[in-house]
Amino acid sequence: MDLSTMGDSLLALLLNVLAAAAILAAGWIAAGWVSRTVVRATSSNQRLDRTIVSVLAKIARYAILIFTIIAVLNRFGVQTTSIVALLGAAGLAIGLALQGALANVASGVMLLGLRPFRLGDAVEIAGTVGAVEEIGLFATRLRTFDGVVVHTPNSRIWGSEIKNYTQAERRRADLVVGISYGDDIATAVRIAQEMLAADERVLNDPEPMVKVDELGESSVDLRIRFWTLPADVFTTKWDLTREVKERFDAGGVSIPFPQRDLHLIQDEGPVRIEGGRA
Repeated sequence: MDLSTMGDSLLALLLNVLAAAAILAAGWIAAGWVSRTVVRATSSNQRLDRTIVSVLAKIARYAILIFTIIAVLNRFGVQTTSIVALLGAAGLAIGLALQGALANVASGVMLLGLRPFRLGDAVEIAGTVGAVEEIGLFATRLRTFDGVVVHTPNSRIWGSEIKNYTQAERRRADLVVGISYGDDIATAVRIAQEMLAADERVLNDPEPMVKVDELGESSVDLRIRFWTLPADVFTTKWDLTREVKERFDAGGVSIPFPQRDLHLIQDEGPVRIEGGRA
């Protein structure tokens, strides 16, 4: 090979390298631009979840990068058809080896499509109660209400019962309060009803109710049932639990607690102790 031929080969190689670099740069810029365009075009649609928008943007970006790499290889004379066939065979082998992972991806697509929950929803999934922080293609991240982060595979989520507390338009809560057998039931019921009527968080539809629930060993148990918005269910229940005690005390209604009386009976024989529950 003479110097002129070697020079032409080096020049052709240099041109191919420069062209490949230009293709890579253009593809990288185009991938970023298309990804941002997809985000802007889909984020305004209120029917699309934020997670779906992110996934669509990533798919568009990676698709352009793959075509860019194929174009670069084609620039150097590599037979891309054989590479595509090789990638297909490799994909099949990887798919057989990663059936569990692909099941997670399929379940993730179903979750993103059907949307049984969204980001920020309070849910109970596979025995875990918390707020949804991320819905990925492989796993979903929850943060429990005591701050623990839980990563659950999507296939397990899709195959289990999903309880979404945020999607509920209203939530029911029950309070069980015992009063003494010597207290007037009608007075206790009236005090509880006035308490419910005074709290703006308690909904009128369905109508709240106060009923005698059970005759216990040491108390007559009243069930106070009311409905409220999902965001207010816990705070309302906590506040009413404190308030019913205060109102019963002010109204002369006692809330008994279990206690035991001991009776000493002495006769001619040994001392006997009999127990009774008040």
